[in-house]
Amino acid sequence: MAQQDQQQGSTAPPLRLGVNIDHVATVRNARGGRHPDPVRAAHLAIAAGADGITAHLREDRRHITDRDMERLKAELTRPLNFEMAATEEMIGIALRTLPHACCLVPEKREERTTEGGLDVVRAQNALASHIGALKDAGIRVSLFIEPDREAIEMAAKLKADIVELHTGSYCDAALDNNADKVARELSRIVTGAELAGALGLEVHAGHGLTYNTVAAVARLPQVVELNIGHFLVGEAIFTGLEGAIRHMRHLMDMARRGSAPGA
Repeated sequence: MAQQDQQQGSTAPPLRLGVNIDHVATVRNARGGRHPDPVRAAHLAIAAGADGITAHLREDRRHITDRDMERLKAELTRPLNFEMAATEEMIGIALRTLPHACCLVPEKREERTTEGGLDVVRAQNALASHIGALKDAGIRVSLFIEPDREAIEMAAKLKADIVELHTGSYCDAALDNNADKVARELSRIVTGAELAGALGLEVHAGHGLTYNTVAAVARLPQVVELNIGHFLVGEAIFTGLEGAIRHMRHLMDMARRGSAPGA
C-alpha cells in the first residue's frame, strides 16, 4: 500500500492550497472597527504558502464585506476565489469585481456556515444562466457540491469548469470517531473525484478539513486544490496564522508524496 501511495503521489499533479479568510472578518465584525484585517490575513497566508485566497461575500455581509472584496481584488498577487450564492446581486458584484474564479454555494440566512452542497439538479436552469454570464466575462466557475454522481454529472452538463467536493460529512465523522462513517464518506469523495476527473472537470475539495483529516483527501490524484479556512483561523489563535498554514501545507505535501498517514 505504501508503494502504491508513493507511485500515486509521484504521478499526481501539484496540490494547491486556497485559504479562506472569512472568519478573520468574523472576529473583526464581532466588535466593529478595522481589526483584525482580513486583507492583511490574505497577504500573510500567501507568504506562508497559500496558492490562492477564498472569500465568501454573504447576502447578510456577516463577515466579508464589499469593500473587503474590492481590496482583495486590488491587492492580491495570487488568484481570488469569490464564494457566493447564485443570485442576481452576487452575479452583478462578481462581474464588476472580476475575480479569478467564482464558487457558487448554497446559502441560507439562518445557517452558521454552508450546510452541504449546492442542489445543482433542482437549480439547473438558473445556474445555466449564471454560469454562462460568469464564463463570458472570463471568470472560472466552480460549483460546491456533494460528491454524488447526479450532482457531478449535472455540473459537467452545465459546463462548470470546476467542482468543489463537500468534505464536511467526512470531517464530522472523523471528529465523532465514527470509523464506519469515515470510511463511507471518504469512499464517496474518492468515487466522486474519479468521476469528476473522468468528465473533464477540475476537482477541488473543502469544508471542515483539519490537520487530522487533510491527508486522505490530499492524497487523491484528481484533487488539485483544497480550500481551508475556519480551522486555520482557529489554530492561528494558538500558533499564529503563518504557522498554522505552513503546517497544513506541509501535511498536504507529505500526503501528496504518499508519505503521510490517512485519517
